[in-house]
Amino acid sequence: MKTQQPELITLLKQQQAQLDALLLLLEAELDALVGRDTVRLDQLVTEKSVLLANISHLDQQLAQAPELPQATQATWFRTCVSEIEQKLAACKTQTAVNQKVLEQSQLTLQRFKNEILGAQGKSGLTYTSKGQPAVENKGLGIKA
Repeated sequence: MKTQQPELITLLKQQQAQLDALLLLLEAELDALVGRDTVRLDQLVTEKSVLLANISHLDQQLAQAPELPQATQATWFRTCVSEIEQKLAACKTQTAVNQKVLEQSQLTLQRFKNEILGAQGKSGLTYTSKGQPAVENKGLGIKA
């Protein structure tokens, strides 16, 4: 333990805390996605952006730490980095889950939109060049 660098330990602990906070935000984001709470989702996205900027800044500080090269060989350092990597993996997994939920939600909305467009009038339903349904407005009558 005598070989541990206090500044480096502080940065690593801060990084762990930031990743813990990110994981909590991602879980809250999932709840907001499932509940379709757009106001809360906007707040979470803003908080997440700030948190990701902080994590990036800590990464830069860690990379520039003068004691980093000798610390990388220490067991305590490798253990701490391993914990950080596990937290990062959990964040990536949660992000993938959130992305899947968002994609499914968008597909559901698209199907709902297609049903509404189809109900407006089968004769006016056409498709765009990308294969998306569109309703063609024929107007109220013929003007000569």
